Amino acid sequence: MTIVTAEAAPRRTRLVVEFVLLYLTLPVAMALVMPPRLLWPVFFGVTLVSLALLAATPGFRWRELGRGWRRLDGREVAVIAAGTAVACGVLVLWLVPDQALRLPRRAPRLWLAILVLYPLLSAMPQEVVFRLLFFRRYGALFGDRTTALTVNAAVFALVHLLFWNPVAPVLTFAGGLLFARGYLGRGGFPMAVLLHAICGLIVFSSGLGSFFYHGAIR
Repeated sequence: MTIVTAEAAPRRTRLVVEFVLLYLTLPVAMALVMPPRLLWPVFFGVTLVSLALLAATPGFRWRELGRGWRRLDGREVAVIAAGTAVACGVLVLWLVPDQALRLPRRAPRLWLAILVLYPLLSAMPQEVVFRLLFFRRYGALFGDRTTALTVNAAVFALVHLLFWNPVAPVLTFAGGLLFARGYLGRGGFPMAVLLHAICGLIVFSSGLGSFFYHGAIR
């Protein structure tokens, strides 16, 4: 998966304005003024806006959402999943040992519901906004792959400031790097969704989900 070229993108000035509004201004506004009850409506609203922007992006085809399923790297997925599990285990024991495996132990039905719904209702929409739209429409703004990857991880972390704890943005910056790398590899959008789903489910299962709870929004 390659970053869209400048020649294939709309005018640069318009893209910069869109990027600032969507990836910088909106996340800061959400962190400062958004009440918890608006999290999901805003989230799905942004997803719909992102889909509309994708449809207006020259050269984009909807079949890109499914391109890459046959090229998924199972070994890479397994390594990232194992590394995430170890890292989450260490962080739980360090930061919130009383929360270790709390969700599967104390609320197994809720945990199973999250296992089923999280990939479709959370991971996939987030990857539309933060990987597919970012790289297809705005990737040319950053010149090279390394810069684009870093900025992508940074804006992904920025939107998680609304949880008002340092753990959420730090973890999502690291996750953003992994998901973006997966997207730009042979697996494309499906690889990014798969990695996001697996890592997110490990986070919630381990006990770190308390740092991503919507009730933490001020």
